[in-house]
Amino acid sequence: MKITILITSLAFAFTSCSKQETATAEPPAESATAVDTAGAKPYPLEVCLVSGEKLGEMGEPHVIVYEGQTIKFCCEHCEPKFRKDPEKYLSKLEQP
Repeated sequence: MKITILITSLAFAFTSCSKQETATAEPPAESATAVDTAGAKPYPLEVCLVSGEKLGEMGEPHVIVYEGQTIKFCCEHCEPKFRKDPEKYLSKLEQP
C-alpha cells in the first residue's frame, strides 16, 4: 500500500513539474510576430501577397520587412513561398 502511494506521489510530482516547464518555455505570441516597420515602405494591399486572401480573416497578418518594403501575409506559412521567388510576388505591388 505504501509503495502505491509513493509511486502515485512521484508520478504526480513529475507530471506537474513538466507542465510548469512547458508553460514557461514558450514566448508570448506577440513577440514572435512583432516586426519593426519604421522606415519601411507601407504595404499597399488589403490582401496577402502570396495567397490573395483578405488580411485579417485568419487572425493577425504575418508581417516582415523585405529590402525596405513591408510585406503582409495572411499567415506565417506564406512567407517561405514568398522567399522562394520574391520577384514573382513583388511584381504584384507594382500593379494598379
